[in-house]
Parts: sequence; structure tokens; C-alpha cells
Amino acid sequence: MLLEILSTILATLAALLPIANPLFAVTILPGLTANLPAAERTRQVRRACYYMAGILITFLLAGALIMDFFSISIPGLRIAGGMVVAYIGFTMLFPSDSGALPDAAQAEALAKRDISFTPLAMPSLSGPGSIAVVISLSSGVHGHVGGLPVWLGYLAVSTGIIITAWLSWMTLRASTRLYGFLGENGINAISRIMGFLLICIGVQFLINGASDLLHDPAFMPRS
Repeated sequence: MLLEILSTILATLAALLPIANPLFAVTILPGLTANLPAAERTRQVRRACYYMAGILITFLLAGALIMDFFSISIPGLRIAGGMVVAYIGFTMLFPSDSGALPDAAQAEALAKRDISFTPLAMPSLSGPGSIAVVISLSSGVHGHVGGLPVWLGYLAVSTGIIITAWLSWMTLRASTRLYGFLGENGINAISRIMGFLLICIGVQFLINGASDLLHDPAFMPRS
């Protein structure tokens, strides 16, 4: 049982951490918080990670209800989520610009004092790709993937989400030193590596969804 719990937590980390990509937030944080005192910047970074965990856990718990309400099947969700994750991975691997926020969004963020919820928590840390992954994990919990009871599966995935938020907070808290150590080229290189990992995760989601679809009795050819 303990092995299954640890496996679920690690799988959640492996799926969420590349797509949350706190290193991307590191690249935009200095510009967003240039006019904030150090204490306020630290407070907003911590609040953003709270928001991130809250958003993802909410979608985790509501994932089954959303699927039932819109009559979405598990294979359909995995295929759609895989497409979203792979697309985001391609945009990270082959960026069209330096990866910064659009000028309008950055100007809006600078104009207001609180940037913890948007754009830092959403869409930077918990965007559509992260939400798609969490809803897919929710479907896996209900499908008893890993052999865990539903409540224990939710607890293990929630733990993985909280650890991801904590790692994001640690990364953002050290953003000044990290950016100075890696430099813009180092940040971009790591972002491209994470983009490649996202493509692999998205393709695996597509493979799993297609496999589930082929084994679904509703889609089996009738004799």
C-alpha cells in the first residue's frame, strides 16, 4: 500500500512539475515585482503558491463531477489532455519569443499591486495544462489506477500537488539568485528540456487514451 501511495505522489510530481514550470515564473517575476519591497514580494510569492495548490486541488476534487456533467469519457479526457500538454510542450521547446508575458499583460500586472493570483498563480503556475493534467489524474483515481481506494488516491494526488506548490515556492523564493546563477540562456535551456518532457507526457496521455478507447466495450465492433 505504501509503495502505491509513493508511486502516485511521484507520478503526480512528474506530471505537474514540468508543466507548472516555476522556472518560467522566475523569468517574469523580476519584472512583475520590480516596484515591490522585498517583504511584499516574498509574501506575494507565498500567496501565489497557496492559490496554485487551491486551484489544482479544487479541480482534482471536482474533476469527476465535471466529467459526469459534460458526459466526458476517461479516454476522451486523456486524449484531449494529452493534446493540450503536448501543445504547451511544443511552445516551450520552440518558443516564438523570449517567453515573457505579453506587453499588455505585463503592464497590467505592474499597474496593480497584487500579482499573486494573476498572472503568477494563473496562468503561470496553474494554467490550462496543469488543470487538464489534474482532471486526468482525478479520472485515474476513480478508475482505481494503482489499486488505491478513492479517498487514498485523492490524498496521494493532493500531497503531490502540495509538494509541487512547495517546490515552486522554493524556486520563486530563490528567483534572484537562481536567475543570476543560470542566466537567461540557462533558464531558456531548462525550459526547453521541460518542454520536451511535456511533449513526452502528452504523447503518453494520447497513447493511454487511445488504448483505453480501443478496449472500451462501447467502441468494440459488434459481430
